[in-house]
Amino acid sequence: MAKRNKVADALQALGELGMPRAQQNDRSALCLLALLHLTQEKSWTEAKDPLVGITPMMQFARDHYDKQYAPNTRETFRRQTMHQLVSAGIALYNPDNPVRPVNSPKAVCQIEPRALKLLRTFGTAAWLKNLAAYLKNRKTLTARYAMAREMRKLPVKLATGETIRLSPGEHSKLIKAIIEEFAPRFAPGGVLAYAGDTGEKWGHFDKELLSHLGVKVDGHGKMPDVVLFYPERGWLLLVESVTSHGPIDGKRHDELARLFAGSTAGLVYVTAFPSRAVMRRYLGEVAWETEVWVADAPSHLVHFNGARFLGPYV
Repeated sequence: MAKRNKVADALQALGELGMPRAQQNDRSALCLLALLHLTQEKSWTEAKDPLVGITPMMQFARDHYDKQYAPNTRETFRRQTMHQLVSAGIALYNPDNPVRPVNSPKAVCQIEPRALKLLRTFGTAAWLKNLAAYLKNRKTLTARYAMAREMRKLPVKLATGETIRLSPGEHSKLIKAIIEEFAPRFAPGGVLAYAGDTGEKWGHFDKELLSHLGVKVDGHGKMPDVVLFYPERGWLLLVESVTSHGPIDGKRHDELARLFAGSTAGLVYVTAFPSRAVMRRYLGEVAWETEVWVADAPSHLVHFNGARFLGPYV
């Protein structure tokens, strides 16, 4: 019962802190307990503020609360619990190194100091009074952290003159190069329909444009990192940014073909690498009838077979 009661307490705290119903579940409660390093025998007054990664949080749930999570649920922890706790100002991402990418294997989280001070009073006579004072200033606190996160983001200038901002990291740097260097050279006048982000899956998403082109995307399909519409040729360029994961190989080509099967625009498949050194590691995996672009040689394109230098295959 002690294990269940501590999780129940954490659920109550999350609810009273105003977290959305989607984050009022055992996973979020266990993340909060891990952030506070509150094992079942400890009281809330003993809460601490360690730096803890997502995988250690899952191990904490297993070791101290007998809750086993599969390794492939790591992204669920990050996107459906920790992202919201950070947005609410209850937790901090990478406070020891704010420019570290949120999807880095070294990424860590920490309870926010004011939230820690408040939660140490959970279950005491002072809780409700302290909670009211905390909630009164919470919007200001959340806005301040949101502004700090925004300032650390990478600005990307679109052809329209608009600027979008992506989470910091090597992956986003390559996406920036695709939009600012590749697109003007090989799809002049192109329109950015989608750009992924390590912090937010839908970093930039022109749903209306893709819908007009016959593409209906839901949250289940794994989008390419960048989607560009090239009106002059009537093409959709599907670009994968490769910094740590693989290129457009045969399997990924088929996945993208199915995801964009309804497109009235011709599909062009492009793998982008940051350098030729990285490209060499993956050359044996690149699918035929695709293109390869390297950021350190932006004026060149490597064409993998086919009758035309660049274009969709029908």
